[in-house]
Amino acid sequence: MIGNRFALDTNIVSAWLKGEEGVADKIDNAEVYVPIVVIGELYYGAAYSLHVQKNIKDVQQITRNYELLLIDEDTTILYGDIKSTLRRKGKPIPENDIWIAAISQRYNITLVTRDNHFSEIDGLKLAQW
Repeated sequence: MIGNRFALDTNIVSAWLKGEEGVADKIDNAEVYVPIVVIGELYYGAAYSLHVQKNIKDVQQITRNYELLLIDEDTTILYGDIKSTLRRKGKPIPENDIWIAAISQRYNITLVTRDNHFSEIDGLKLAQW
């Protein structure tokens, strides 16, 4: 896995924060990035949780320790292409996941996720942990 570049979906970051066995090892042995949309989802989860301050600190630690993948104009073009293709196929997926996929494609990074619906997106490099 050394040398591989991975963008982490929210469910992978959540598993890591919960101490799920194996996820931390994979993160430690890879070049890891976090899409900015994932950070937004994590802040939402933290704000809605029973342990708001602790969870917000966890998200802040991620933003300090990992490079964030931002949205630029090229990402917005990919987003439009992905969303229109999924609509034509009759295979909608959650809006934030379209953004996460577009960001991953924009930076040419493999997306690590546990959501099967990402497989509907043509050309998206995927991995499951």
